[in-house]
Amino acid sequence: MFKYKYTLLLIFISLLSVSCSSDNAEDDVTPGIDKTANLQGLGDSASQLLSDAEFTSMNIEIVYVNGFAPSQAALSNFKKFLEERTFKPDGIKINLRAVSSSGKAPFTIEEIVDIEEETRTAYNAGDEIAVYIYIADGKSEKDEENKLTLGSAFRNTSMVLYGATIDDFASRPNAPVKSDIESAVLNHEFGHLFGLVDIGTEPQSDHKDDDNEGHCNVEDCLMRASIEFGSGILDEIEGGRIPELGPECIRDLQAAGGR
Repeated sequence: MFKYKYTLLLIFISLLSVSCSSDNAEDDVTPGIDKTANLQGLGDSASQLLSDAEFTSMNIEIVYVNGFAPSQAALSNFKKFLEERTFKPDGIKINLRAVSSSGKAPFTIEEIVDIEEETRTAYNAGDEIAVYIYIADGKSEKDEENKLTLGSAFRNTSMVLYGATIDDFASRPNAPVKSDIESAVLNHEFGHLFGLVDIGTEPQSDHKDDDNEGHCNVEDCLMRASIEFGSGILDEIEGGRIPELGPECIRDLQAAGGR
């Protein structure tokens, strides 16, 4: 059962923000496949994703709707981010697979959960931990005129990117290039799978954003909930610099078994 959902939001009036809410779904069991370990709460597998104590490799299954494949540049940036923060001596592999549209957009998180059940094939096996990422062909039903959801982490090894929203934003005048937006969203949402901030990984210092659960209050950190356009994350993306984790978040991950 998943407990939380964290979403990366773009607010076009004055800031970039991430909103958080709670959702619940019933666990499901398919005969012959033990899915239990992949149906836990967000952040529950943080140390397993970070360290090699139980899992020495990681299998990331990216399922995308036809026409919404992630760019190679974003995948390269994403894999580098993971390698810099985790201990996986047997490697991290990323497998991509195209699927047809579900026709359900705009999506509720419950509909994303149903799609995961229909399309996910990779689950923990032996010393390999599996992660599922779905790239949707539509938007979140929670989108508002000036606030758009780019991605959500909703279980211990599950997350979604809203591909149509990313495309729309990337096509706006003076917007960052699409691959940089994809990279920022992938890294941010995986930060929540890593248990940041204080959603499975214990903070080593006081850097939690009291107004935005699951986020960091350190300036320019990848896990911040909101940063003004003029001097924050969008400037970094526009310059080709993908936002990075701040030192406080990195210390949290290191204490939980990561790099």
